[in-house]
Parts: sequence; structure tokens; C-alpha cells
Amino acid sequence: MLEQNEKLPFVDVTDDSGRTFNTKEWVGKTVVLWFYPKDDTPG
Repeated sequence: MLEQNEKLPFVDVTDDSGRTFNTKEWVGKTVVLWFYPKDDTPG
């Protein structure tokens, strides 16, 4: 788990429309990651 202000490692990510990209594309940009831990689960 990342801590607040910890740098994100370079990983491949797929968005909700199916587009895959690498976090290297975000270098030098401000990015906010938003996710739902229980999305697509019965919880």
C-alpha cells in the first residue's frame, strides 16, 4: 500500500473504457487517482 505523498511506481493501468496506458505518461503532471475498493463486489 502506498502512503500519502509516496511516489507511484510505473505500472500499466486500464481505465473504465478499456484503454491501457503506463503511469510513465504522468511524469511531471499532477494526478489524482480515484478508485472504489469494493467496486464490482457484493460488499
